[in-house]
Amino acid sequence: MTSPGRTERLVLPGVLTAAQAAETVAAIAGVQRADGAIPWFRGHHLDPWDHVEAAMALDAAGEHARAEAAYRWLAEHQLPDGGWYAAYADGDADRPTDRARESNFCAYVAVGVWHHHLSTGDDAFTERMWPVVARAVTHVLELQQPGGQIGWKREADGTPVRDALLTGSSSVYQALRCALALAEHRGEPQPDWELAAGWLGHAVRRHPERFLDKNRYSMDWYYPILGGALRGAAAEERIAAGWDRFVVPGLGVRCVDPNPWVTGGESAELALALWALGDNDRAVDILRSIQHLRADGGLYWTGYVFEDDAVWPRELTSWTAGSLLLAVAALGGDKPTAAVFDGGTLPSGLEPRCC
Repeated sequence: MTSPGRTERLVLPGVLTAAQAAETVAAIAGVQRADGAIPWFRGHHLDPWDHVEAAMALDAAGEHARAEAAYRWLAEHQLPDGGWYAAYADGDADRPTDRARESNFCAYVAVGVWHHHLSTGDDAFTERMWPVVARAVTHVLELQQPGGQIGWKREADGTPVRDALLTGSSSVYQALRCALALAEHRGEPQPDWELAAGWLGHAVRRHPERFLDKNRYSMDWYYPILGGALRGAAAEERIAAGWDRFVVPGLGVRCVDPNPWVTGGESAELALALWALGDNDRAVDILRSIQHLRADGGLYWTGYVFEDDAVWPRELTSWTAGSLLLAVAALGGDKPTAAVFDGGTLPSGLEPRCC
């Protein structure tokens, strides 16, 4: 059962009632395997990033034992190089289906572990997971390029891919700051991580030419804000510049411009980015606009093709539900969720002195 003290922060008029919130949390829990793995849905694959996103949603709902089981799965199946494979069939660690190691997938464990620590205050858990986080950060920073950006993956044979993605690097920036918060909590400073985070944030803010051109994707629009690298007037200008391209009034956020396809995950993440800028009204509007994606049982369809009036693909994903719950938790004042997404409590002052 969810904790009443936390579930009340998952109620948002026009988005979730108390009963709906409990149903959605139970639905995510129903996807989780006995070993802690959380695939997209049973029979589909698990990827480490979405696994953590769902675990964070469970923590926001007070399901701390389930969240801890999800992190234990990561600890037990971390690869010798510090990463994880990009995909596992139905969350079965013995059946990887994509042996590449994507940098933002591997880094996101730091966000989840810090969120769990803030949610529970469990220092014993944090001590157990610290080596896992440290190995993951080392793995990821081996892919950092001279311009600060992070190469987006290692191939199955270990070959590093030096091309960087703005969305992925923005996510890694958030993860590095959470890892630094963990290090600070433990009294174990990591100056090399601070330097790496500073250069990475600088690249995200000031050097779009260092990343592959994925301008058509809405994630490249809002992720520098969601990951915490961009704030203030520059962030507000970025939101204004892309709003009409990506937001479909009353339906949600396009995944790709100009495709007539809105997706629940991107919509919930944009809502979180708007909340981080203090734009709560538009954040709530976005979340209300995707209620047409809610299905019986409490999960959410991945997306909707509005020109064809068709749900597509026909899949109900744990991570779409998880991203919505995290956005609602932030708007509802859940302090651990706020701490990892507003960035105000994470290490700052990381900007390098030169370009």
